[in-house]
Amino acid sequence: MIETSIIEAENARRQAGLAQDYDALGARLARNGVEIEALTRRATGFGVAIPSWGTGTGGTRFARFPGEGEPNGIMDKLDDCGVIQQLTDATPRVSLHIPWDKADPADLMAKAEELGLGFDAMNSNTFQNHEGHPLSYKYGSLSHVDIATRQQAIEHNIECIEIGEKIGSKALTVWIGDGSNFPGQTSLSRQFDRYLESMKRIYARLPGDWRIFSEHKIYEPAFYSTVVQDWGTSLMIAQELGDQAQCLVDLGHHAPNVNIEMIVARLIRAGKLGGFHFNDSKYGDDDLDSGTIEPFRLFLVFNELVELEDTPGLNLAHMIDQSHNVTDPIESLIVSAGEIQRAYVQASLVDRAALEGYRQENDALMAAATLRAAFRTDVEPILAEARRRAGAAIDPVATYRAAGYRAQVAARRPKAAGGGGGIV
Repeated sequence: MIETSIIEAENARRQAGLAQDYDALGARLARNGVEIEALTRRATGFGVAIPSWGTGTGGTRFARFPGEGEPNGIMDKLDDCGVIQQLTDATPRVSLHIPWDKADPADLMAKAEELGLGFDAMNSNTFQNHEGHPLSYKYGSLSHVDIATRQQAIEHNIECIEIGEKIGSKALTVWIGDGSNFPGQTSLSRQFDRYLESMKRIYARLPGDWRIFSEHKIYEPAFYSTVVQDWGTSLMIAQELGDQAQCLVDLGHHAPNVNIEMIVARLIRAGKLGGFHFNDSKYGDDDLDSGTIEPFRLFLVFNELVELEDTPGLNLAHMIDQSHNVTDPIESLIVSAGEIQRAYVQASLVDRAALEGYRQENDALMAAATLRAAFRTDVEPILAEARRRAGAAIDPVATYRAAGYRAQVAARRPKAAGGGGGIV
């Protein structure tokens, strides 16, 4: 963890300026009947989970260039996650990926308690072969033609549930790379039937207070067809499995130009929106830092969430899911957590009464202007003040750099070797 004195010293340098900015923004919002303290409370109450694997350097299909101080196992990853939470107060939970993060649950709990962290959804992995698993997932897992391979994948998912029960997790996210690369390679209908049969067996093992999230992805690594390729298929799965099954929406897992905020609205109406994997994209599933390419789209997603936040039963799991290839992963996760929180606060600024009035009058221009007014409002003083009050950093990235955390861990962690491609 970073020394508290460093955070305090860095905050002291910025506190007077923040106070001026916060008061100025408060006066501006008050003229429009908005209480800045209410928005600050909303910012304080918002959190997004960190993916354990996101603390390491990612990679392309061609190469991976590891950075200094790469985490060497799950305990190092948790240390990095603890620093992100310490600086932002917006990332209180960690989402584990098995088998990458497999460890004694008691050790995981002790480490998390030491760092002030909790655990979010568990993530299974049947898109890679595992040491100790005799059968290969090259041609599929939960939908494989071979029943023994399907059984192996089912047992792996059940193992993830069992680990999760011991560390306080309440959900399992299932994403598979199953599909085909050539027309005729598989029966599109029977393959889906095999997947559903496998998922039903996993679902039957869910504890009563757990949820299972079906995550879709339009392509990769299967480029001709993917078993769970879009939100419609994901919805079919959740509806067929039962009440504890919901859909997870990754912002990068859609066809180009798809209206993601409409998908969000539809899944909420169906009672099947379970949560999000936040990232950004330019061309496809690029796993770029949240809010770096299309911040307005991120805002529009949260606009739907805020508008429908009182929907009975709505309980969303928020998690970042990115690949950091050329940046310090901790810095990227800090920035992304802030951008996600920013979109939430901006969406909370929308004048809902005015917006509904314009809708009733069919005034498209002013309805759009109402959204833009909220999106264009610089809410950084609100985010920074929420962090300051929590004892976090007014400027998290600057404080992180001033603390020299990366150099410190690089000195004691073994240097990671470069190698082939693949997202960590």
